[in-house]
Amino acid sequence: MTRRRQGWLAAAVIVAVVVLDQLLKLWVKTSFYLGESVRIADWFQLFFIENNGMAFGMEIGSKLFLTLFRIVAVAGLIYYIYRLLAASSPRVRTGFLVCVALVTAGAAGNIFDCLFYGVMFNDPPPPEVAQMFPPDGGYAPLFHGKVVDMFYFPLFSFYWPSWVPVVGGEYFLFFQPVFNLADAAITVGMLMILCFYSGSLTFPKKSVADDRSLK
Repeated sequence: MTRRRQGWLAAAVIVAVVVLDQLLKLWVKTSFYLGESVRIADWFQLFFIENNGMAFGMEIGSKLFLTLFRIVAVAGLIYYIYRLLAASSPRVRTGFLVCVALVTAGAAGNIFDCLFYGVMFNDPPPPEVAQMFPPDGGYAPLFHGKVVDMFYFPLFSFYWPSWVPVVGGEYFLFFQPVFNLADAAITVGMLMILCFYSGSLTFPKKSVADDRSLK
């Protein structure tokens, strides 16, 4: 595959993931009340929650810092893809490029929530559903929106035997985090890189064309 086609493939992956992620989030946000769940199977539910933090509900630092961090990270990843495609030989592996595009798309998908959802939606108490562009304004200023999550996979659960140190007798559920399509894209991309493309994690050299442009 030529570098041009690889570039179009990476762009298509990023656009497709971001668009699908946002369509799903907008549907959940305007169709479910906060905390509502729909059982699809014993091991899978659509469960609408929101979080202020990073993937799988983790929270690190302030909301504004996290939003700015995401923007800088996506900009860095896009630049990294550009350098991969513009670098001199050897040619970048297409699978690795797709994995980097998945991580980029996942990070970008959650940026839209943080940037715009606070001003786009109100935050009514359950069982009311959020309204898009409410007349009284949104629930938070720009850059302070909450990330919408909906995928919940309670695959199995059990009680730890009483003889197990520390956790003996406690209830254990796997898998507890609720996540979205953007989180899944980041996770799949990173796992694929670590498992199959760890040797490709180097910053590419400048191409001859880049060197000439600097003179």
